[in-house]
Amino acid sequence: MNIHTWHKESKKEWDDFAPKWVKNSQEMWETGSRKNIIPFFCDYVQSGLKVADIGCGDGVGSLKLAQAGFEVTGIDLSSVMIDFAKGKTVRHSNLSFIQRDFNDLPFKDEEMDAAMVINSLEYTGEPLTVMKEIQRVIKPGGYMCVGILGPTAEPRKNFSYQRLLGDEVIMNTMLPWEFEKMATETGWKTVADTGVAKRGVDYTKLGHFSKDLKQAVSFMWLFLLQKEVVE
Repeated sequence: MNIHTWHKESKKEWDDFAPKWVKNSQEMWETGSRKNIIPFFCDYVQSGLKVADIGCGDGVGSLKLAQAGFEVTGIDLSSVMIDFAKGKTVRHSNLSFIQRDFNDLPFKDEEMDAAMVINSLEYTGEPLTVMKEIQRVIKPGGYMCVGILGPTAEPRKNFSYQRLLGDEVIMNTMLPWEFEKMATETGWKTVADTGVAKRGVDYTKLGHFSKDLKQAVSFMWLFLLQKEVVE
């Protein structure tokens, strides 16, 4: 599948899926798999900075960033998702949404202080190209918070498995360690990382496990990375 077809099919898939997504997104961010993302982000990124939420979906995470004091621009390929998201800008002058391809972000070079990229890099046709585009718009020393699905996360079965049967899919499956290697080879350094456990997994009992083994039983692995400053 060429990149144009990938983006066309991805947009259609997420436009169609948007009404179902919005039924669960609030719960995901408040009590579900995404509940610790904003606190994790806020531990390292100073309130008041300009943040791009890349793959913002219906904007729940973007709204929570705005409520935490950040100046937020949410970006999503799906125009239907963006329509849902725009309803959240009422009474929040520090929140806006734009429909755009992640390969062509609507920002000037080094305009943004940070980016949040949760479970969206895997759905791009050329993850490395998107990583370079994010790097372009982030200031030196700025941050990127990325969530990568764990190896047995359910969305992999829904979006990725069919590739093994010869079907064209819109998911570039990558493991957390693969993402981190790609990031460190393209000008980012890991500041912090943490896991979101799958249901039934108690990380407090896995203290002796290596990072790789903890990632193996994660639903998602979160990274907080900093763009290297070139002297």
